[in-house]
Amino acid sequence: MSQPQTVQVVGAGLIGTSIALGLREHGVDVFIDDVDPDHIRAAVERGAGGAGHAPEPDIVVVAVPPSDVVATVNKALDRWPDAVVTDVASVKSEIAAAVSGSLEAKRYVGSHPMAGRERSGPVAASARLFEGRPWVLVPLDETLDSAVESVRDIADLLRAAPTVMDASTHDRAVALVSHVPQVLSVLAAAQLASAPEEHVALAGQGLRDVTRIAASDPALWADILASNASEVGAILRDVRDDLDSVITALQDDPALVASVLESGRAGTSVIPGKHGDHPVALTAVYVVVADRPRELERVIADAGQSGVNIEDLRIQHELGRPAGVVEIYVLPKHADVLVTSLVARGWPAYR
Repeated sequence: MSQPQTVQVVGAGLIGTSIALGLREHGVDVFIDDVDPDHIRAAVERGAGGAGHAPEPDIVVVAVPPSDVVATVNKALDRWPDAVVTDVASVKSEIAAAVSGSLEAKRYVGSHPMAGRERSGPVAASARLFEGRPWVLVPLDETLDSAVESVRDIADLLRAAPTVMDASTHDRAVALVSHVPQVLSVLAAAQLASAPEEHVALAGQGLRDVTRIAASDPALWADILASNASEVGAILRDVRDDLDSVITALQDDPALVASVLESGRAGTSVIPGKHGDHPVALTAVYVVVADRPRELERVIADAGQSGVNIEDLRIQHELGRPAGVVEIYVLPKHADVLVTSLVARGWPAYR
């Protein structure tokens, strides 16, 4: 892996600023620009590099909203004739079609780091945002291998997991694993807006899991969905057909409802698990923890004393009480050992 000397980031939002912060930690000379001066100021104050334009960058990273990507990529290819240009947009086909066939296509590499947060803007950025996350490289037929390797080096430097796809395959994939889940989360959350308060008060972790990403930036997501409308629409039509079947079957065909539920469970079994391995069945051990400083630290430390490895962890706050329930996920064969160990240390633990 080689390291770029100078990188120009165009767009000081969450992704652009996070890339800049990560590169600066490795000593890369970074310049960052944005149409919003407040974004530039905030990014620079965070330590994302210098404001403005690099004279001769090795790589230009375009991190602007999807509707502005094509124009900004073409402008960057013209402005910096010796630089490799990449973008981080979540939809690639339109950009690939616009650049392919041009004299500068050999210097262009589409890319898409599969990372984000519900919050947006430079203040939400983090140098650690991409660690362990897929980073898709989407070269054109004309793209030089050296240009692809330059962008791969950035992904490696930020500890992402680079993989290569063509533009159409990428857009189908992200529609399935990112864009449609966003729409479904939003639709579920929208049902809550006019619900009686006493109904919403019954919400548990399941509802929070389903609706968490619905809090994301609506304007950004409207742009993303419009850019990938064909692929998203095709999957949503399949979802609509399943919904229609379930609605019809609820009254008189429980077997069909059960079949749909089982298909959902089968779908979860193919989602990559820990470290990208095949998913493994886990068991939750529940521990009631007081809502005061260092209690979570104590329960994790005491769990470690059991010799059982913690595979995952979640926290639920109890309604109307200054306490929460920590869900510690372990391999099923270790659950009883962990419960016994925690109870012996005074924790109200159960499975």
